[in-house]
Amino acid sequence: MSDRRVLPVPEGLEGERLDSALARLFGFSRNKAADLVENGFVLVDGVAEPKSARVHAGGWLEVEMPPPAAPVEVVPEEVEGMRVVHDDDDVVVVDKPVGVAAHPSPGWVGPTVVGGLAGAGFRVSTSGAAERQGVVHRLDVGTSGLMVVAKSEPAYTSLKRQFRERTVEKIYHALVQGHPDPSRGTVDAPIGRHPQHDYKWAVTADGKPSVTHYETVEAFPAASLLEIHLETGRTHQIRVHMSALRHPCVGDLTYGADPTMTARLGLSRQWLHAMRLGFEHPGTGSWVEFEASYPDDLRDALDQLAP
Repeated sequence: MSDRRVLPVPEGLEGERLDSALARLFGFSRNKAADLVENGFVLVDGVAEPKSARVHAGGWLEVEMPPPAAPVEVVPEEVEGMRVVHDDDDVVVVDKPVGVAAHPSPGWVGPTVVGGLAGAGFRVSTSGAAERQGVVHRLDVGTSGLMVVAKSEPAYTSLKRQFRERTVEKIYHALVQGHPDPSRGTVDAPIGRHPQHDYKWAVTADGKPSVTHYETVEAFPAASLLEIHLETGRTHQIRVHMSALRHPCVGDLTYGADPTMTARLGLSRQWLHAMRLGFEHPGTGSWVEFEASYPDDLRDALDQLAP
């Protein structure tokens, strides 16, 4: 049974997009807020407005809240190809294969890091939502590489703080189309929901601050291998910023990659790998770093480009 809420727009949300204002008011995702607006469950002063409409302080919101979704269950399972790089009392670091999500979510029926760890007998922190306990950061399903999961409660708190304060070193390698000019630089451009496609993200004026540093490692005739350091950690950040530079990740058809090159290199996903991860160990306080080599599909594509 739905729950109808009627409330005024607070002064602090003056000028916000409707979907963003709803997300902040009710504490759910902007994607869920946009779905409510688009399905007619939200009125502003009695009128159904688009999700991009700007709200004004004192305006009246009427929201039909849907019933809470059934909890997403963590299914212990064996995840083929997922390798444990490091394990101790506080953290477990894994090398996540492509095709594996960080944690269960509505609509996802494939394997997950959380399920794989449970299936292998690991006990992780109970902090966080039930379906993502211990998870302090995520990688896209189509991105391979290193993830750290907290096993103890103090570790969860420490790692969340380190990610929030941007002290974690997150190094990726990305193969992008063409040759970025300059060959090293910084992309400082806000990222938000794509204005037309909810499944995508884009550089938008009202997006969240996003900073990506890149440096060319090797140049090929039609592509460049970049080392990328993320200062922030937005969804699809590298993919969006490289696409904005008109040098999308090779194989990333969602963000404008050349399908001919993608097919020629035998790729079924973006060429993007989280290869190095460094952080202050929550238990010892010392700095630790871990590395993961390229998986076979990315290595094969790179070998084909070599002269």
